Amino acid sequence: MEGTGMKQLLLDLRELRVEAPTSLAPAVLAEVGLADWYAPLDTALGQMFVAFGAEGITMVDRAGDVPAFMARYRDRTGRSVQRADVVPAALLRRPRFDLRGLTAFERDVLTATQQIPAGEVRPYSWVAREIGRPGAVRAVGSALGHNPIPLLIPCHRVVRTDGLIGNYSLGGNEAKRTILAAEGVDPDELERMARHGTRYIGSDTTHIYCFPTCRHARRISDQHRVPLRSAKVAESTGFRACKVCRPA
Repeated sequence: MEGTGMKQLLLDLRELRVEAPTSLAPAVLAEVGLADWYAPLDTALGQMFVAFGAEGITMVDRAGDVPAFMARYRDRTGRSVQRADVVPAALLRRPRFDLRGLTAFERDVLTATQQIPAGEVRPYSWVAREIGRPGAVRAVGSALGHNPIPLLIPCHRVVRTDGLIGNYSLGGNEAKRTILAAEGVDPDELERMARHGTRYIGSDTTHIYCFPTCRHARRISDQHRVPLRSAKVAESTGFRACKVCRPA
């Protein structure tokens, strides 16, 4: 009876067996450092490949030529990458980024860029100042141009110091305009203000000035909006800098 009972128990356990989610193996193997994986992700710019490993997300690239993508991945990381069905949901909810292989300066630039909220932009000079290198504006632009994890590390939210939108590694100016518009920025209005020399918006009631896309600037009603050409002009006419977007 004992042997028969054990057999029945094993049969019952088999009945309870369920298939593991298809994303489980890639997530577990990546977490323990045994493999790097990539999966497609739909974005406002179309489908992208998102690669990830034990330390987090490693690369974002346009989907398409898989062998070319895998070659680029090996060139950048020195590791191979395998296909997964999906990017683990937890990794997208609370992204971790693997920035190994970048210089300390490049990591600082990308870390500062992550502070820019969706629907807002900042100039390259802002990033340079945030990392304590105000004279390194060109180097900041170069670091962002080589961002291995665009979209998720939002280099598209960094614009030229003159306010114009500028270029973008994932498809140039039009792609940058598309992703900003998807986040709620009006690219045409942003560039119109830039061409008219408006760098900041002030409120004549609070006497605070902001970057034009700052959430506080967007709340200023039309009759109280004051266009400002520079921080020097703003402060010489009695305005003080917003503590949220930190224009100066």
